[in-house]
Amino acid sequence: MISSYPHLIDLDDYPVSWWKEVVDLGEKIKNNPEIYSGACQGKIMATLFYEPSTRTQMSFQTAMLRLGGRLIGFDNPANSSVSKGETLKDTTKIVSNYADILVMRHPVAGAAKAAALTADCPVINAGDSGHLHPTQTLTDLLTLKCEKGRLDHLTIGLCGDLINGRTVHSLLKAMSCFEGNEFVLISTPELKLPSYVKDILKSSGCPFREVSSLEEVLPELDVLYMTRIQQERFASREEYLAQKDTYILTTKKLKTAKPDMIILHPLPRVDEIEVEIDDDPRAAYFKQARYGMYVRMALIITMLNLDTKTTLLHGTIHNDAVCKNPNCITHTEKYLPKSFVSIGDSLLECEYCNERLLIER
Repeated sequence: MISSYPHLIDLDDYPVSWWKEVVDLGEKIKNNPEIYSGACQGKIMATLFYEPSTRTQMSFQTAMLRLGGRLIGFDNPANSSVSKGETLKDTTKIVSNYADILVMRHPVAGAAKAAALTADCPVINAGDSGHLHPTQTLTDLLTLKCEKGRLDHLTIGLCGDLINGRTVHSLLKAMSCFEGNEFVLISTPELKLPSYVKDILKSSGCPFREVSSLEEVLPELDVLYMTRIQQERFASREEYLAQKDTYILTTKKLKTAKPDMIILHPLPRVDEIEVEIDDDPRAAYFKQARYGMYVRMALIITMLNLDTKTTLLHGTIHNDAVCKNPNCITHTEKYLPKSFVSIGDSLLECEYCNERLLIER
């Protein structure tokens, strides 16, 4: 299905050259923000945040205000008609009549794509459950470009919750497109990277390995990407508590790291990075949040000026198939077309959440 509007649901929607243009524009804005202060004069952005957010929501809002635009939206669905049972389709259809661009954060995988199917303006995915977070990836790309001076030939360690970490999934997919990058995936077996992301790394020929010890690999890393063990993604508090303190970066451990390694974190932080590390010159996570505002300014300008259409559904409709991911948007928004992409002869992949389903013969 092809939309009448350009959308950003996944960075895969656009070629790598497009990502670079957005990142380059973000760097220009960082260096000369006053030039862009009226770039969105007369435009309105709607922010629909169905789950809590500080950095993503505020950086998008600040980005639009710094560009001269205006804002509508909600940061709590209880304060909207969602609380009355309104469908995602109806909410986004209505709000997109009022706005020039729509930014959505949602706790259900595939929600942004589902909204884009019928929205009457461009939609930007600001995070859909533990699935994807493309604008955090653009933030990370700008951070790496400014802090490391390059996006290639880096050894990147990703540590913590790799199964639910949408920032991790999006970053791995993006950085696997640049030459010479290698990944070290640091997690417990319960939190290891989903198979569909590993398949992307394999198909790109990008070297990666899975380990359980942070200390073992720390000396070889150019970048350490720490993540929070996300309590809200676990089925029970007991499961969360069993994992929460597994990986903590301390000043003692950091002594073995390269002097020019940088530490990134999508934030919020709980206790996975000692507060004392904040003063270490390698700690770049607070600067990373500021880079996010600049790259989102660049993204808003780009999306509002794009004269393209986005293909949202590439697969085929299987009305009898049911996605096995209980947190897929197709389970709550029953009207959605059940679109799947065939993987070989025996698997179907849901186009909303990328969960795979074995075909019964």
